[in-house]
Amino acid sequence: MKLLFVADPLETFKTYKDSTFAMMREAAKRGHEIVACEPAQLVWQRGGRVTARGARHIALTGDAADWFVTEQVADLALADAGAVLMRKDPPFDSEFFYATHLLSQAEREGARVFNKPGSLREHPEKLAILEFPEFIAPTLVTRDAAEIRAFHAEHRDIILKPLDGMGGMGIFRVRDDGLNLGAIIESVTKDGTQTLMVQRFLPAISEGDKRVLVIGGKPVPFALARIPQGGEVRGNLAAGGKGVARPLTARDREIAEALGPILAARGLLLVGLDVIGEQLTEINVTSPTCFQEITQQSGFDVAAMFIDALEAALA
Repeated sequence: MKLLFVADPLETFKTYKDSTFAMMREAAKRGHEIVACEPAQLVWQRGGRVTARGARHIALTGDAADWFVTEQVADLALADAGAVLMRKDPPFDSEFFYATHLLSQAEREGARVFNKPGSLREHPEKLAILEFPEFIAPTLVTRDAAEIRAFHAEHRDIILKPLDGMGGMGIFRVRDDGLNLGAIIESVTKDGTQTLMVQRFLPAISEGDKRVLVIGGKPVPFALARIPQGGEVRGNLAAGGKGVARPLTARDREIAEALGPILAARGLLLVGLDVIGEQLTEINVTSPTCFQEITQQSGFDVAAMFIDALEAALA
């Protein structure tokens, strides 16, 4: 089967930790043909179909440095691929948004796209948790400074984060003394012009911000706890957090089993739930990661589970 990966430039992949690479490697092992393009290569013209211009048909070499060779460069209508995997990394900006609309058009032409582009648009990664209030910490979404100050007065120790951030970018903690709260509000809301999320600080972050992967509606049995280092409040690997694979707790499993079937029914084949302590903090759907870290530390083959679910979805 021909699998088209819509992703970042192949030359930028860090293959020792990249989850998209892990998917490709497992798919190639099973005899699937690997094709790749970037969102900028997606084109549609009246009378035609959504096409990946100059898509690269690649073979994996097994070499960590020069990890692929391009066997052929050719245009590929997305509907002619067995499956299209949208694996462009965040941020979810305007160009990502436009790409999802092209992918939705490709679906109307017969393409099978994972994760479903309409569901990518409907599940912004910070705001998607609002649908499941029973699993989240006290949370406020606003751009109003007075609302934020009142939330701080109630909870005393809070986290402020932009809705379009990634990798821990732009996250601030304000403790009981409220030091610099006004300046932080101005910065994160850009003087009241942008909405942000405020959450009660969860001390359990010291034990890690857990990434719980859900594939085909079912949880991977191990989470990656991303533990803050050096006085940081952010556990994100991009912010220097240390990743430690751990078996799911009863609460992790409860959250994953409650949300998994709902999200899978919406065409979200792969979801990354972020859990701190016993609270759900984010639902990641654009390009969830941590496949390789979990596999290397636990022995559980996450990529194999993913390709199993993909093949089952296409059967």
